[in-house]
Amino acid sequence: MDIAIIGYGSLIWDLDDLAPKVDGKWRRGAGPAMPVEFARVSQKRKHGLVLVIHVELPEPSPTSYLMSARNNLEQAVKDLAERERTDIDHIGYAARSGASFSRNPGIADSVGEWLMASHLDAVVWTDLDGNFDEHTGQEFSHEAGLTHLRELTGVSLYEAWRYITYAPSETDTPFRRFLAIDDWWSALTHDVVRVDT
Repeated sequence: MDIAIIGYGSLIWDLDDLAPKVDGKWRRGAGPAMPVEFARVSQKRKHGLVLVIHVELPEPSPTSYLMSARNNLEQAVKDLAERERTDIDHIGYAARSGASFSRNPGIADSVGEWLMASHLDAVVWTDLDGNFDEHTGQEFSHEAGLTHLRELTGVSLYEAWRYITYAPSETDTPFRRFLAIDDWWSALTHDVVRVDT
């Protein structure tokens, strides 16, 4: 069974404990287009903003994929859940058999269409909630996201900068483009790397 793992964020540059459970290299930009945005406040990333599926976006971004070393879909789901420090209810999947799961049925449908046009038998992806409103009391917007970033200091600010900067170039989200023309963020990228982590 050929099972692919979709990546659109830190998974691409930090496989972590998933590394021994994959086979081959990333096929950059060759995955299904998905609407992702920096709309989750991450405990792992010290309250920095990380990429999650954000169905409100009008335009999806390309994703990448690499192959799981597993030939069992249930195990591939567990592997990704362990890497993401979450439970299996936050891992999406689609299989050629028609089985699928996602918090957003439209995402499962679109990934399923991509899967059926490929040589693969199944695919898994991170399907975490966007929790920006829970942590900040505001709906996610470009301005609210920038305000949140400006409130971070020290290691938290470094982690936020590192995650957004290291995110794959093909993940060209509206918020990332918004930050690229913000004077504070542009200046920050030259200095924050000196923060003592």
